[in-house]
Amino acid sequence: MIAEELINHMIPPLKATDDAAKAIVWMEEFRCNHLPVVAEGQLLGFISEEIILEYNDIDKRLADFDLTGEHCTVPLDAHFYDILRVAGENKLQIVAVLDEDNRYAGVITVQDIMTTFAQTASVQMQGGILVLSMDLIDYSLAEICRYVEENNAKVISSTMVEDPLDKGKIKVTLKINQLDLNRIVATLERFGYRVIGRYQETREDTGEKQRYDMLMRYLDI
Repeated sequence: MIAEELINHMIPPLKATDDAAKAIVWMEEFRCNHLPVVAEGQLLGFISEEIILEYNDIDKRLADFDLTGEHCTVPLDAHFYDILRVAGENKLQIVAVLDEDNRYAGVITVQDIMTTFAQTASVQMQGGILVLSMDLIDYSLAEICRYVEENNAKVISSTMVEDPLDKGKIKVTLKINQLDLNRIVATLERFGYRVIGRYQETREDTGEKQRYDMLMRYLDI
């Protein structure tokens, strides 16, 4: 998924000559905290209700405000990981897309990205999730995948983040195409990996066990 495919065509840009009153109406209409302000095809930045309230002048032209996020932009071919990074760096929920001539092409919201990501196979496929903790220097996805595949399973997706509580360590989240993770966890722990989270696993079928116990009691009568 690249930026060009994720542009939200339902959110229009404001013009630099528009006033603050129009910006507030549009933010309510499109349910956005920020909206892009464009002049002659060039992104000037983003306006927000908070910025407008600081000036306390709804008749003021948008070009006269101190806009934010003028560098919160990506090119048309940016991958959605890069879009999320730019949004995070600028602390905005919306990112502008620029064409080859650095002209405004549209916007992408973080919500758009998450909705699209939720439809991918890595999310939709049934499976279990493991979270591992390790030193960054010890990280090898190829090795982890090999141990998983030794148990007749596959790593569908993986993400890695720095551990905010332990500098130098990372947390690796794995989506695996199996619900029963016991054998995989045992293998990983045998080779020194520390498993700190397990999710979406199968649980003992208590209903089946209850029916079995009832049958045994019936046969004892």
